[in-house]
Amino acid sequence: MFLIDSLVLIAGVLLLLAIMSSKLSTRLGVPVLVLFLLLGMLAGSEGIAGIEFENYPLAHGIGTVALAMILFDGGLGTSIPAIRLAWKPAVLLSTLGVLITALVTGVGASLILGISWLEGLLMGSIVASTDAAAVFSVMRSGGMRLPKRLEAVLEIESASNDAMAIFLTIGCIEVLLGNVVPGPALLGIFFSQMIVGAAVGLAGGFAGAWLVNRIDLNSAGLYPVLVSAIGLLTFGVTTHFAGSGFLAIYLAGVVIGNRPLVFQRGILLFHDAIAWLSQIVMFVVLGLLCFPSRLLNVAWLSLAVSAVLIFVARPLAVFVSTRGFRFTLKETVFMSWVGLKGAVPITLATFPLMLATPEKPLQAPLLFDVVFFTVVVSAVIQGTSLTPAARWLGLEQPPEPEPPVTLEINSLKHVHGEVVDYAVGEDSRAAGRLVRNLTLPEGATIAMIARGDQIVPPQGNTRILAGDHVILVLKPGIVALVSQVFGRDDDSRGTIPDTLEFPLRARTTISELQEFYLISVEAPPERTLAEVICTDLGCTEPKEGDSVKLGPLRLRIARLGIDGKIEMVGMSILPEQDRP
Repeated sequence: MFLIDSLVLIAGVLLLLAIMSSKLSTRLGVPVLVLFLLLGMLAGSEGIAGIEFENYPLAHGIGTVALAMILFDGGLGTSIPAIRLAWKPAVLLSTLGVLITALVTGVGASLILGISWLEGLLMGSIVASTDAAAVFSVMRSGGMRLPKRLEAVLEIESASNDAMAIFLTIGCIEVLLGNVVPGPALLGIFFSQMIVGAAVGLAGGFAGAWLVNRIDLNSAGLYPVLVSAIGLLTFGVTTHFAGSGFLAIYLAGVVIGNRPLVFQRGILLFHDAIAWLSQIVMFVVLGLLCFPSRLLNVAWLSLAVSAVLIFVARPLAVFVSTRGFRFTLKETVFMSWVGLKGAVPITLATFPLMLATPEKPLQAPLLFDVVFFTVVVSAVIQGTSLTPAARWLGLEQPPEPEPPVTLEINSLKHVHGEVVDYAVGEDSRAAGRLVRNLTLPEGATIAMIARGDQIVPPQGNTRILAGDHVILVLKPGIVALVSQVFGRDDDSRGTIPDTLEFPLRARTTISELQEFYLISVEAPPERTLAEVICTDLGCTEPKEGDSVKLGPLRLRIARLGIDGKIEMVGMSILPEQDRP
């Protein structure tokens, strides 16, 4: 058997075991990254398989590419509304918070490990950032649902704080090696990382989305590959110009993920698979680097450093960084606990091993072993307790029911429209209604109802039940109005924007308007919109474009039938100053 054949066999076995362990992690309540690391340790030189691997530059390269793809997938799944909701506290946590964590942990590490203050700061910098792969894995794949603002802060922080941790780590190493003097030179590196990373990332995202929608490829399978190439190109260009490639590729993913794309669902599924593969490869390779016998020698010291990091440094960083943003005490405590460490600290811990010299060893082996142990402690203690902690603090939200089936529509040309899946809860305004009585706007068509493991063809007399998944095909611009129909009685699922005109059937009654869209107007409830318009205009021959004001609404005749009667009415919300 050739060497490559043996490597393929080993890779296949490790991937299969890693996938099986991901299933096991759900049952045991252990973060999947812990099992991936343990799998790598078992396959290592001191494990069952006895694979000898101590190539730190190769491990660093694999970790860098894998983390870039994980961040790219995280960006693709981050919505602009979530960023608007949480960017300010997330940015402070990813900069000031990382700095505070590094300083406090560095002081503790210096005292506990008996190393210099600067080497302690290097240790603190390496473990200062929360890990995107770990947080995304627990938050998105673990079934835990939190308040939207809290969840957005944690995800955005974990995706954007690597740049600060890398800057601090490289800065400490350069100072220890005597290549840089602390001061303006270090600040220049920091601003270069951040500004170049943000600029190239945003530009790459917009340019990439434009290219994907305009290039005509022969195969649908090439579009996800094209998007990956755009992400990697953005990362490479950024690092070439001394910027943060991790920040750039995350921002590029955010821009691309929030733009309408051809073959969009296929692109997202492809990158979700790439992110999982990256996690498996990255953690298994990092596990191979570990020598359990060396970890035992630093176990008590590592536990002490972990205690400083988890119980002192992270809480202090969170309390300082989030002051003034009106988080509750319970939310602040939970954010303090979500300081998950993962591949980034282990990857950064390879820097001293690669850059150390005999004259200046940088305590590299000691730092690597302590960092590895600290990551495992963080993942096991914090990762396994996140869901119980959220439940104990009263922050866990009821999970959205998963649809038993999905409707997938793929197009190789950009189509103006949306396919939306609504989960109907007990308190949904659509629950118990017949399809014909839902008062949906023009351009909204129910394509399928999924009930249990059955598909129910939608008809006018089909009754919507709690627990159903109703899948609609919508024209552009009406999703906000449709969301009102399927919203909860105590939650309108957002306000109706006053910049859009929504098409409604003229036979819609005032009572239906009030019931489904939570709009209060003074008019007889049994009247239809057509009757209200004609009563106000006194029209015997209505004309398209005629409009009337009704409380906070403007009603415009949008379409007449062949018989001259009103068929469609355009409804828009009046600005406050124009209301009677």
